[in-house]
Amino acid sequence: MFLNKISIINYKNIREAAIELSPRINCLIGQNGEGKTNFLDAVYYLSFCRSAFTPIDSQLITHGQDFFVLEGDYTTDQGAPINIYCGMKRGVKKRFKRDKKDYKRLAQHIGLIPLIFVSPADTTLIAGGSEERRRLMDMVICQYDVAYAEALMRCNKALQQRNALLKMEEEPDPALMDIWEDEMATQGELIYRKRDEFVRALTPVFQDIYQTIAENKEEVALRYVSHCQRGPLIDVIRRDRAKDRAVGYSLHGVHRDDLEMMLGEYQMKREGSQGQNKTFVLALKLAQFDFLKRTVSASVPLLLLDDIFDKLDARRVEQIVRLVSADNFGQILITDTNRDHLDRILQHSALDYKLFEVSNGEITQRREGGHVQA
Repeated sequence: MFLNKISIINYKNIREAAIELSPRINCLIGQNGEGKTNFLDAVYYLSFCRSAFTPIDSQLITHGQDFFVLEGDYTTDQGAPINIYCGMKRGVKKRFKRDKKDYKRLAQHIGLIPLIFVSPADTTLIAGGSEERRRLMDMVICQYDVAYAEALMRCNKALQQRNALLKMEEEPDPALMDIWEDEMATQGELIYRKRDEFVRALTPVFQDIYQTIAENKEEVALRYVSHCQRGPLIDVIRRDRAKDRAVGYSLHGVHRDDLEMMLGEYQMKREGSQGQNKTFVLALKLAQFDFLKRTVSASVPLLLLDDIFDKLDARRVEQIVRLVSADNFGQILITDTNRDHLDRILQHSALDYKLFEVSNGEITQRREGGHVQA
């Protein structure tokens, strides 16, 4: 998939922009706070119907304005054009259109434009709670597996209903509790199998990429942990119903799954340096790109790399430059405050590229060149 052109009106600090992109490498240079990340977030929004950073759409509208509009013109890997439009006014539900036709459900759009976004905020995957790591798995799997997305929605609905029953002052109806627990278990078992398959397939690719960047100096691993590993999920859920009733929410289920991130025999969040944490997350995201590229046969994902070189030593930067300048990726959008990093990527690559400068929400093309390798 290639984003040929994006139009932005009143999105964060970008008041108006209409940018034509290279199908291969697009570099955005500018100081922090000028709008580079906001531009990438607008591209992300057109893939996922939401911002990568906030779930509240009204906070995305430029201060003093009443609406925002995003529009992207894409070309599939098979050469077919696709137009995606999103518009939102304050206090009014947003509208998403594909080729001028409204979606009935936004879930129908997820996966059409596969995308991997690497940003400094991703360090929360290591330091943050388990919900961040579950979201990581869910965002990738939902892009290629419709059944998984449906199971996730059904499971979350059952969880909400069971929690509502647990919070009741009077004793909840046991038959109704059974219904929601059965649904949690049925959908949860499916979710567990899909997550387990995903982690098993992702891990060797992730380890290979990490070893390349770290030059084989460190051993890393991913370890998936789930209540489903204790036996039939329905038994695990019902075993502690009385305890759940006491606390007022469900203590067991796939909503408590975790993806442990290991450096040697220890958890990365306890042992990893800033550079190791950043390398870990970058390798994980690049492995996800490779996974989606092999899984979503109709489209190569877009790759968004936001300020990936900060806190890394020169040797790791050099390995990353070699990785991202190779021609096994599709379209790349990459930002940095350091012009030298981006120039080195362009020097290493014979691919088509464009270079943009971002200042106070304004995006100006500075240079283009190179050629697309066959």
